[in-house]
Amino acid sequence: MYRDRLHHLIRACFGVALVLSVIPAFAQKPTASVRNIVLVHGAFADGTSWSKIIPLLEQKGYHVVAVQNPLTSLSDDVAATKRIIALQDGPVILVGHSWGGAVITQAGDDPKVAGLVYVAAYAPELGQSANDASTPFGITEGQKQIRVDSEKFASMTPEGIHNDFAQGLPIAERKLVLSVQGQSYGPMFSEKLTVAAWKTKPSWVVISADDRMLPPAMEESAAKKLGATAVTLQTCHLAMLQEPEKVAEVIDDAAKKSSIR
Repeated sequence: MYRDRLHHLIRACFGVALVLSVIPAFAQKPTASVRNIVLVHGAFADGTSWSKIIPLLEQKGYHVVAVQNPLTSLSDDVAATKRIIALQDGPVILVGHSWGGAVITQAGDDPKVAGLVYVAAYAPELGQSANDASTPFGITEGQKQIRVDSEKFASMTPEGIHNDFAQGLPIAERKLVLSVQGQSYGPMFSEKLTVAAWKTKPSWVVISADDRMLPPAMEESAAKKLGATAVTLQTCHLAMLQEPEKVAEVIDDAAKKSSIR
């Protein structure tokens, strides 16, 4: 009888210990999956840059918003991006194309941002400008087609859009890109970043191997610097319009592998 009671007591104590050991695991704050995608366009462009990406991501169940950057300064574009982030219900994957890469590098320290995706984009270091990040890799043919007016606003020549910016797209789409290109304030490319969000957030990089606007070597170097998951596509600067399915897959991968506690 005594032995049976002793066994019963030992089993009861073991059960309590087991329950107590499990409680901390359940007490941890659960991870929040990412269902929001915020897309940030580059210079000489607008939100239509993402026109093929948005429906693909929506079909996968994501809530997708494209920022309309004013392209008047780094701080203005960062502010526009942060306003959109603030409207999202839950964690966000922040995606930047070209100049938009500089914007998400500065804006990506927002606590809602779970991961960063750079699409043929700048990814400056802390204290660098977009120009600083690009200069060591030389001037591209596309950059030679930039024209700056008397008020320091820059635009691409029609030849530049057709041959160096959107050359991988059908002619009709190149004409559309030319029609919607936004003027960009030239000095913003020399503004220094005070944040480098990729230092603390996981990053993905799409390298455009046929980019004639930004140096592909810069994009490759950035991927290594960031320790990013990198995908190389044989596309022009507008990878998301030339290979939307493949770019959408990269964004989907980032969302699935990123989370915020």
